[in-house]
Amino acid sequence: MKFVIRNIPNGLAIFMAAVFIASLFYKFTDDPKTQVIFSQKLDGWAASFGAPGLFGHTGLFSQYVIGSIEILASVLLLLGILPKFHRLQAMGAAAGVLVMTGAVSFHLFTPLGTDPNNDGGGLFMAAVTNLIFGLALLFWFRRKEVLDVLKRVATVFSPD
Repeated sequence: MKFVIRNIPNGLAIFMAAVFIASLFYKFTDDPKTQVIFSQKLDGWAASFGAPGLFGHTGLFSQYVIGSIEILASVLLLLGILPKFHRLQAMGAAAGVLVMTGAVSFHLFTPLGTDPNNDGGGLFMAAVTNLIFGLALLFWFRRKEVLDVLKRVATVFSPD
């Protein structure tokens, strides 16, 4: 039983990375489903606020930018399986939480909705699950590593 409990964070990390990696094909091949989400629904919504192109191909929140962050999160989550690198898993979880907070928010609070691809809400549920798993990694399983990273960052900015 100790083995199972000790490896729960790694299972969460593997699941998160698998979800991110599975979405990369769609983001980096200009799949029509991705175009509906980013270039049509989200960019159209942003344009109504005077920010056209924000989610377009060269936008700040384009599918390529989001996909790149998901690659980074996946690599950090998987490298963090190694005991020496649990700190990286915490940083990967942080990157995942940032992206998934945005994803869940845009699904809930924009015209995107929870079922933009008519998949029964599967994309939305994957985002919610990854958000919950990322939060569990950050604030429960890897909280000691998160605090260590924050202390190291604080020493860079604190006067001697």
